[in-house]
Amino acid sequence: MPMAMPMPMAITLLFAFVLAGGVSSAESSYVEYNTTQRIVPGKINVHLVPHSHDDVGWLKTVDQYYFGGNNTIRGACVQNVLDSVISALLEDQNRKFIYVEMAFFQRWWRQQSNAKKVKGKELVNSGQLEFINGGMCMHDEATPHYIDLIDQTTLGHKYIKDEFDQIPRVGWQIDPFGHSAVQAYLLGAELGFDSLFFARIDYQDRAKRLKEKTLEVVWQGSKSLGSSSQIFTGIFPRHYDPPDGFTFEINDVSPPIQDDVLLFDYNVQERVNDFVAAALAQTNVTRTNHIMWTMGTDFRYQYANSWFRQMDKFIHYVNQDGRVNALYSTPSIYTDAKYAANEQWPLKIDDFFPYADKPNAYWTGYFTSRPAFKGYVRVLSAYYLAARQLEFFKGRSTSGPNTDSLADALAIAQHHDAVSGTQRQHVAADYALRLSIGYKEAEKVVASSLAFLAESRSSTGQGNSVTSFQQCPLLNISFCPPSEAALSSGKNLVVIIYNSLGWKREETVRIPVSTDRVIVKDSEGREVESQLLPISNSTSRIRSHYVKAYLGENPSETVKYWVAFSVSVPPLGFSTYIVATTKETEGPSSTISTVHAYEASQNNSIEVGQGSLKLLYSADEGKLLRYVNTKNSVSAFAEQSYGYYSGNDGTDKDPQASGAYVFRPNGTFSIKSENQTRLTVVRGPLLDEVHQQLNLWISQVTRVYKEKEHAEVEFSIGPIPVNDGIGKEIITQIKTTMTTNKTFYTDSNGRDFIKRIRDFRKDWELQVNQPIAGNYYPINLGIYVQDNSTELSVLVDRSVGGSSLADGQIELMLHRRLIHDDVRGVGEVLNETVCVAEECDGLTIIGKFYLRIDHIGEGAKWRRTVGQEIYSPLLLAFSEQDDDDWMSSHIPTFSGIDPYYSLPDNIAIITLQELENGKVLLRLAHLYETGEDKDYSMMASVELKKLFPNKKIKKVTEMSLSANQERGEMEKRRLAWKVEGVFAGEESKPKAARGGPLDPAKLLVELAPMEIRTFLIDVDYIQMLGG
Repeated sequence: MPMAMPMPMAITLLFAFVLAGGVSSAESSYVEYNTTQRIVPGKINVHLVPHSHDDVGWLKTVDQYYFGGNNTIRGACVQNVLDSVISALLEDQNRKFIYVEMAFFQRWWRQQSNAKKVKGKELVNSGQLEFINGGMCMHDEATPHYIDLIDQTTLGHKYIKDEFDQIPRVGWQIDPFGHSAVQAYLLGAELGFDSLFFARIDYQDRAKRLKEKTLEVVWQGSKSLGSSSQIFTGIFPRHYDPPDGFTFEINDVSPPIQDDVLLFDYNVQERVNDFVAAALAQTNVTRTNHIMWTMGTDFRYQYANSWFRQMDKFIHYVNQDGRVNALYSTPSIYTDAKYAANEQWPLKIDDFFPYADKPNAYWTGYFTSRPAFKGYVRVLSAYYLAARQLEFFKGRSTSGPNTDSLADALAIAQHHDAVSGTQRQHVAADYALRLSIGYKEAEKVVASSLAFLAESRSSTGQGNSVTSFQQCPLLNISFCPPSEAALSSGKNLVVIIYNSLGWKREETVRIPVSTDRVIVKDSEGREVESQLLPISNSTSRIRSHYVKAYLGENPSETVKYWVAFSVSVPPLGFSTYIVATTKETEGPSSTISTVHAYEASQNNSIEVGQGSLKLLYSADEGKLLRYVNTKNSVSAFAEQSYGYYSGNDGTDKDPQASGAYVFRPNGTFSIKSENQTRLTVVRGPLLDEVHQQLNLWISQVTRVYKEKEHAEVEFSIGPIPVNDGIGKEIITQIKTTMTTNKTFYTDSNGRDFIKRIRDFRKDWELQVNQPIAGNYYPINLGIYVQDNSTELSVLVDRSVGGSSLADGQIELMLHRRLIHDDVRGVGEVLNETVCVAEECDGLTIIGKFYLRIDHIGEGAKWRRTVGQEIYSPLLLAFSEQDDDDWMSSHIPTFSGIDPYYSLPDNIAIITLQELENGKVLLRLAHLYETGEDKDYSMMASVELKKLFPNKKIKKVTEMSLSANQERGEMEKRRLAWKVEGVFAGEESKPKAARGGPLDPAKLLVELAPMEIRTFLIDVDYIQMLGG
């Protein structure tokens, strides 16, 4: 029999029973939720922003994420997200949703019916569906080059403008692992964005900002452009998901609102109280009465109604309650509300690197992760720039090959889990495959354009090309079939060399040849000085292995030498050179380099260099000792060495391992030469080389060119041995005796240089937990240190991590191979391998860095000029001829601009492209910052008429950076944010200089330091001259 119940408990239960609808008088009926709410002045306004963060590749490939493939890895399907969201938006006109990644939206949109597209456009036009950020992907901010960031954003913005006639207003970089100055001013303010939002900042920085209510700031990313290019920036209080208890994907554990009085667990007031408490907590760390809740996270809204049903209820019941106001919103609405509040905001300068989410978890490893992929992206970025120029000079073809698929592949490669190196291995392979397919098509564009430009019109009638050009994408490992085939069959090798920069270049190029009897001639038939250099054992080994791995074929063993020769190439143009074989009886041929090996027992110093730059080495240790430049009278101690950090395996008190994202060293080890032969010195008339083989997996060649004042170091690293159970992160260090006071400078995405101070942050008092990883920064162009008399600069050929961990020293991390996961979601170790016939070994990379020492204040010229030349190497194409009639039937030299004109030394053309509509997209960039150089940090001007000599310019329109709106209209709409206080010395600073408006008659474009100007140009094509 049941026990008797005490009286108070019985009453309580009866009361609960009544509340739960246990009395028949309660009714359950349809509730029409009122979601019409807008902003209410004077109340706390909770802006609910529905979003899904959709990675354009990470654990799965971009296409697998789109159609829902490979769901054993993760049940994510963007197609479901967009299908579901659109249906949910059509059910209630007050609902809103933002979408970011155009690579996915494009895939979805092209599969929709015309009727669905009409409805979709209505949603966009009404503001229910808003495109935010609007690039093809949410790009990384540490490892891409600024030109790639511009290109991928332009592609997405063009799509949105063409298809929907919309212009995104807001930057939404919620997931990248640290944030760059270039993002703020260039990929923010210069796009016309009114605001920028993100989640990830250093945990120490966030704690201080939460306390001081400084999560929202006005960010000035460029000291040159200052307040003319600033942006309102919002940092989320913790991450880009909703507050705890408010996630509503179908399997989420947050309690939904149960508002049916006939059902148990009725909880309306309880959930309203939870909502109000969370809103008040966020209000305590935010200025003004507006807060944003990011309602969504990775790949959410696959069943959108599960989210929208709950948000409908919350908006309805919270607003009935009346303590706070809840509304459907977007970041644009939120930005306008913040602006209308007329608040003054703290000023932020510089950037948000490096990023740590815990004391021993600095996300600085990814600055270097997957260095071969990073290098491939950089090479193809420059190739894409050159290919578009050539496509324009020939005239864009409506059918046949174009550069579009390379554009798409490069765009998604900028994603924050792509070029960053933080994706799974099969996804990295997918990105590389897309790039390779894009390259193959662009290669045809380059070949056909060069053939068109090189052929004399008189010999081919209307210029239907008969010449065939081949290119050598594996030239860096000495694999170039055209150069081998032509010379071994007794034919002459024709080399066309294209320069995509706006100034004339004089350089030394190298191509592999199979004979030591070669002669090089220029377009006038004059012999050009040339030098034969032996191909190193390391290069031969890599060539053999990687040609098999990538092409599935065995390369010929006949290649013995590089032939190096001096070339002179006009701006935006090409020169032609002929390489021919000679018989021993026929007189002159290339100079064969002398080779001298130095053993460890020899106790003398060796001087290397034919020109003004001399490097001194010690023979017994095989070490660089001194750097001497007789031209600028610089003489300095300099030493270069290799070492590695052992990757932490996460087995100590803090289980944080070193992995794809996180750099956590567990020990520092130097790498000494294990070879008896310390150095092999190769000398000749054009350049000297110093070959060093440190051990079985590290070698390098240092080149000193007669006509250059810097050293070029080409390194080969790999396979990194891990059979001892220890992951390794390989570094090189350059040491001098300079007193640099803990200070060094690194670039922001290849653009502005930012001052760094070891163990210091401008925005908070740094608690140092990781003295190595916490001082690493991303480098895309270079790094330099200086004292009161000299400066040491190092330039790189791809994104790397680097630092100055001791005065006078520069350190670069060049390669990493790790055997533990860092537990940041990728769920896979960073252990790249290359397989031949099912035998796999660790990845070997070949890369370059460049170094120079200058008097103080004189290094910028070299960094900026040579930096451009590293980014845009000369492009080589090859053909062959039987006799000497090439020059009579072809145009040997060409420049796409006026032959008597070249761009100012401080200006680069970063885009020259014919669009589908026949208009020309032109971007000009000033390469210097204010005060960076006494000669070049000045206003410069470009004559557009000289850039288009054979074309009539009908109209020039200045555009925003992504060319989706007129610059003048963008400036009219720009919000002028108020900044609290001023930094010391700011008061006296004049407003940043900008180039003046374009004179429609003179067509002269002015550019101020760090300014990039974008134009759409209507031209009439006049028959090109020649032949």
